[in-house]
Amino acid sequence: MSTANSVALSVRALRKTYGTVVAVDGLDLEIRTGECFGLLGPNGAGKTTTIEICEGLLAPDSGEVTLLGETWQRDRADLRERLGVQLQETQFAEKLTVLETVRLFRSFYATGHSAQDVVSLVQLEEKKNARVNTLSGGQKQRLSIACALVGDPDLLFLDEPTTGLDPQSRRQLWDIVDRFRRGGGTTLITTHYMDEAERLCDRVAIVDHGRIIALGTPRELIQSLGAEQVVEFALRDGAAPDVDALAQLAGVRSVRGAGGSWTLEVAAAHEALPALLAYLDRSQLALTELRTHSPTLDDVFVSLTGRTLRDGA
Repeated sequence: MSTANSVALSVRALRKTYGTVVAVDGLDLEIRTGECFGLLGPNGAGKTTTIEICEGLLAPDSGEVTLLGETWQRDRADLRERLGVQLQETQFAEKLTVLETVRLFRSFYATGHSAQDVVSLVQLEEKKNARVNTLSGGQKQRLSIACALVGDPDLLFLDEPTTGLDPQSRRQLWDIVDRFRRGGGTTLITTHYMDEAERLCDRVAIVDHGRIIALGTPRELIQSLGAEQVVEFALRDGAAPDVDALAQLAGVRSVRGAGGSWTLEVAAAHEALPALLAYLDRSQLALTELRTHSPTLDDVFVSLTGRTLRDGA
């Protein structure tokens, strides 16, 4: 492994276009050794293009990428030995068994873990002799992670590893990432699940339209909202409140509305909720929904862009 506190991945002024579409727009990024770093953003934000350039699968139009002190231009063979890659979609030979598949990937590396150990690590021991085409979606994702880990990488790339998985399968993959990090490995993960980023990542970068629009620890970004709670409500018959009046309520820091739903970021929920109910009563507006939650990274993204993380770019 690389020296602690060193830079595992450095990206400078990265740019990639497809015709008139700018997928990555001058992106800068630095990931420390031993860190789990998340690229967070909606589909189409440029996350996958960025990670595929870092993996050496795409050539950038301009910019520089340095991995573990090396570059794809000078050190391609060595980098292939030091990286683990899990793609959004991996096509395995369906007639091979789980253990045969991991042994095949192990043969690509000069050194690494035993196939049997990695199969056990990703909790596929009971399926080791099962053919790939009999696996569930979650089991295939764990197999993909096993193939990425079997070469004992210094730097692990995970591109939306839990999309479409059930909650139990997601938690199992989170445990695998935690074990890799505790062993000193560095991870770059892309996701549009805010809870996943909050659970796994030491730092996250929120990406929108190919640019980083916020960077920090999950706690730092959430605290940047300055909100204690987020209050969401809807009114009968799609009625609209007076936005200026809402903004003047005690404890309210910001107001936004979309699709008939209204959101208040509040610094003091014990002040804002009674004030909101009193205002609605005075205005003869009837609630159909009212809920509160602690701020999340999704709220940070909406505050910055006006869109949710699940929206397309």
